[in-house]
Amino acid sequence: MTTTRPTLAPVPGTPPCGPPAPHPDGGWTLTRHADVRTALTEPACRVPVAAPGAAYTLGWLRGLVSRFSAPEDHPARRAAGTAALAPLDPADLREAAARATAGVLDDAGDRLDVPRALARRVPVRVLADRLGLADPEAAVTAVATVAAAYQPGADAAAQWRADGAVVELVALAPPGPPEDLANRIGLLVQACDATAGLIGAGARHLLPPGPPAPGDTAELLGEVLRLDPPVRGTRRITHRAVRIGGVDLPADTPLQLRFDAANRDPAVFAEPDAFVPGRAETALTFGAGTRRCPGADHALALATGVLDVLRERCRRDPGPVPYEPHALLRVPARLAVAPR
Repeated sequence: MTTTRPTLAPVPGTPPCGPPAPHPDGGWTLTRHADVRTALTEPACRVPVAAPGAAYTLGWLRGLVSRFSAPEDHPARRAAGTAALAPLDPADLREAAARATAGVLDDAGDRLDVPRALARRVPVRVLADRLGLADPEAAVTAVATVAAAYQPGADAAAQWRADGAVVELVALAPPGPPEDLANRIGLLVQACDATAGLIGAGARHLLPPGPPAPGDTAELLGEVLRLDPPVRGTRRITHRAVRIGGVDLPADTPLQLRFDAANRDPAVFAEPDAFVPGRAETALTFGAGTRRCPGADHALALATGVLDVLRERCRRDPGPVPYEPHALLRVPARLAVAPR
């Protein structure tokens, strides 16, 4: 008997998986799994480094977090983030997120908007509490304000608001050296949009009337992460000449690494568009090498806790799901569910 597996078509705007291709804005786009992984792990390919900023501003935060750090600064700053996460048990985070979600649903009435009521609030609040912030609820609002201006290109008003929110988060966080403070706050900022996007994707694909998906939420979410990643790509720039995917790239070449395409590479994933939980191969969405997301297990646990409860208690409203405008993040703007 032939088993028909549910499939998920590529998200609109996902480039085809193939050899390196020139990017319209300059540089190259990498879409094959092997090429993206090479760029993530090759020392010749570096993240764009953020310039330092005045103390306790958005520029200060971006200039000290490991995510935007130069290679010589990255190990110590990453260690500050991993030290903050080390005492946190993912199983506890999953349970705490589930309890918080259940509490929201108890007061939800007949409809609830997942991005507004849960996806942007529960993970940050739980994580802020476990990271020792004095007022986790106040941290939720401040983190969202910082996240709105965290990526390059934010307008001046958003940056000004983010400056004030950074000051608030520093006051709420346990005292410590600047690098410790910045990287503790950075964990919360990265948990905001990316984890919200993962919860939104999980709600869209795992709740009826989406594809039928019996099984453990965490295992199912791994396949959602591959097929509909909340972070669709990232950027690198070559520090010296390097050859990737058969193309010679000179120094100072901008690279766009597309996780959404690489996660469907048929050379790595059999039936790349099929929803097959439990695959041996893993998605590249959390990165690879020394800059792989240090909070990957924690983010998955938080998202799983929210979705455990949604899958048990809710049905998703049918119809299209609008998304926030962003080149590389995929976060639903609205996604309604009805408690059963």
